[in-house]
Amino acid sequence: MNIIDESGILAISTRLQRLSEQLRKDGAQVYKAYGIAFEPKWFPVIYTLYHKEMLSVVEIANEIGYTHPSTISLLKELEKQKLIRSVKDKEDERKRRIQLTSSGLALIEQMKPVWEVMRTALHEIADNQNALLAALTEAENKMATQSFLQRVLQLKQEQDANTIEK
Repeated sequence: MNIIDESGILAISTRLQRLSEQLRKDGAQVYKAYGIAFEPKWFPVIYTLYHKEMLSVVEIANEIGYTHPSTISLLKELEKQKLIRSVKDKEDERKRRIQLTSSGLALIEQMKPVWEVMRTALHEIADNQNALLAALTEAENKMATQSFLQRVLQLKQEQDANTIEK
């Protein structure tokens, strides 16, 4: 066990990032092992468009929980790969609607069986006595109600009030 592991909750961000990076790195290797040219960072956009068919940039950003600039950056990469295309909105020509290309749809058909294998392997990792996925959902819901920053500032305010009282 290293110092980060020993630090407990204080290093949760570091440990989640470490886990995320490992999953992303391994995910890239999984796609490669199946002969699929795909970057794991593209997954949220591709998966969302597979299920929602056609969305605006803002709608995609909201669906995947990324900032607008991060979403645009991903969309540019995917457009360069010819996996998505943008079309003008029929109702408002200033807006762009994003959809998968035939190449994007073909790639998804190729990835579906891989996703099933990945889903099984991830269940083996996450379905442990501490229910990782349920715990993540619970933590995300708590942060949606009151962020980490808001909680810390509230505690600081209480500390400051107690210091003044003494």
